[in-house]
Amino acid sequence: MSHGPPTYPPAKESDAPFAALPIVFPGSFPDATVRLEPRLPEVALIGRSNVGKSSLLNALFGRKLAKVSNTPGRTGQINVFRLPTLYLLDLPGYGFAKVPKSERARYQKLVKGVLQKRKSLSGVLWLLDIRHDPSAEDQEHGELLAASGVPALVAITKADKLPFGQRKKRLRELSLLLGFPEEQVQPTSSTTGEGLAELAETLLALESPKE
Repeated sequence: MSHGPPTYPPAKESDAPFAALPIVFPGSFPDATVRLEPRLPEVALIGRSNVGKSSLLNALFGRKLAKVSNTPGRTGQINVFRLPTLYLLDLPGYGFAKVPKSERARYQKLVKGVLQKRKSLSGVLWLLDIRHDPSAEDQEHGELLAASGVPALVAITKADKLPFGQRKKRLRELSLLLGFPEEQVQPTSSTTGEGLAELAETLLALESPKE
């Protein structure tokens, strides 16, 4: 007897931006063009495998949602989380060295497929570590984003790792390196909560694309 997809109830005693929202996990999908129902805005999360994507997701929701990604068989798929007003598509991290080359190629194909073929995509949240300049793979994904024409926001993770006085300069540097306006580069920290409220507000403001 089916009981429907797993649901994560609202988090208790948490000030995380999405703590009060019930979250449904429709599943993990290997197909970049899988159709999701009901139709809602979709945001894809991309970034290197060690950029802190799971930590950021968990900090936004105030509970451990991203543990799903560590389940065998789901790491290299699209893990979908449904909020009341949008879907978050957690994509495999690129640059992951601890898997065979064939698996890395499959991950890459899936990420590219979402960016290039998914007409229902409303936006992309691109995660980059504040301590590192964009790698060759980061630059490649930036080019894919630019070619896709999908609205993108850069979430700079681990902002707490730099002294406050250095952050503005570093964010300007990254903005120039990436070719993104400074207003599209958001510093965040899953440790201190910096930037999470602003990030959540931006995500909730997205609308579904008109296909």
